[in-house]
Amino acid sequence: MHPLPRTVFAEGRSERFLVLPSHKGFGHRAKLPSGLLIHCWGCRASSVQDDRPESRIWTIALLLGTCLLYCTRVALPISVAAMSAHFDWDKRQSGIVLSSFFWGYCLTQIVGGHLSDRIGGEKVILLSASVWGSITAITPLLTYVGSAHLVLIAFSRFLMGLLQGVYFPALASLFSRKVRENERAFTYSTVGTGSQFGTLVMGAAGSLLLDWYGWKSVFYFSGALTLLWVYCMRKYLVNGKELIIPLEDLAKGLSLSKQTKVPWKQIFKKAPVWAVITAQLCAAGSFFTLLSWLPTFFKETFPDSKGWVFNVVPWLVAIPTSLFSGFLSDQFINQGYKAITVRKFMQVVGSGVSSMFALCIGHTNSFCRAVVFASACVGLQAFNHSGISVNIQDLAPSCAGLLFGVANTGGALLGVVCVYLAGHLIEITGSWVSVFNLVAAVNAFGLCTFLIFGKAHRVDTDSAFVEL
Repeated sequence: MHPLPRTVFAEGRSERFLVLPSHKGFGHRAKLPSGLLIHCWGCRASSVQDDRPESRIWTIALLLGTCLLYCTRVALPISVAAMSAHFDWDKRQSGIVLSSFFWGYCLTQIVGGHLSDRIGGEKVILLSASVWGSITAITPLLTYVGSAHLVLIAFSRFLMGLLQGVYFPALASLFSRKVRENERAFTYSTVGTGSQFGTLVMGAAGSLLLDWYGWKSVFYFSGALTLLWVYCMRKYLVNGKELIIPLEDLAKGLSLSKQTKVPWKQIFKKAPVWAVITAQLCAAGSFFTLLSWLPTFFKETFPDSKGWVFNVVPWLVAIPTSLFSGFLSDQFINQGYKAITVRKFMQVVGSGVSSMFALCIGHTNSFCRAVVFASACVGLQAFNHSGISVNIQDLAPSCAGLLFGVANTGGALLGVVCVYLAGHLIEITGSWVSVFNLVAAVNAFGLCTFLIFGKAHRVDTDSAFVEL
């Protein structure tokens, strides 16, 4: 039997809502006395017309969204070797194109999280996805616009980063308000597996498309799938009219004024907040480095190897490990372990143990062992979903989207530096060992900071959330 749900009052724009977590994890919302309005996501509707388990449908839909986010994101890393040969780019120029995504990615994290907290994460996700899918689909056409291919493709990746920067803060905002603490890890891990699943899909399909039809087909494929997902979401799950945001509401959502009731000073004076931000940016920076350079590492170190093997196997391993980490985390908490103890254990595996395998990748001459080490490294990094990613929601559920945006902004900035620095190190040393040493060092710093200063108790005192 489930314990009685915690009752929370939340301020709407000019209305007050009663938020009741459902037995399936996602909360439902009821307008108080002036009228009866039930907004249920995650429980079976009482009416006969809608008897679907909405929480599962939305979880699957968002998992697919995360999958397509990474399908479009990794289209370039998979194709960069072929594009470099076609356009005669060296490693530094390839590094510029690969890192340009993160310049845009870091600029919209905070605004995207805050906007999601104000107007709803589902609106932000769908509106941005429709644009990033379009940009991906038209990227190959930019090569016909002019001769400055490096500039044009780098700019398109910058725009991609701008649009995709709002996605994970929007998810954090959505889950912090609709998912209970003892179910957040599994829900977030399930949706988070989309990052590995998307990389897996593009690793397999992208490698085949690359061999059969050339690098342009990779962008057409991933962009078209994203637009199809947006269409299905709008038709079956979200009313298209709800996605039309009045300019006044958009301005309020983008505003970071004092009236937002976000306790800025209270939150950013707390050491646990800076600990999770530091750990998140380090984990993101190391992950982005591996995501961007692993395909090139295998292609150059083992030129006779099949692309579908090294582009598929590591991400295939990461899917069950991510789900397992979420299940294990929630089980520990349900059995009475402290939330922070569980979060730190997950992070030791996600950042510490995975780094040991990262170091091994650069010290082997065997393709099979390299794939095993890469798979272990990428797979164990999925434990971060049940560590720092959920810890942000523990600390400040009233503004988790914004706080996650701050953390991911740091991660994107570090991603820019690490991705470019990795290409620079390869050019100088002629060895891939330095790249994996960089990944391990960045991970170790973030892990140590979180282990020393990390906590899991709430630090926000937003008047919009008053526990009864």
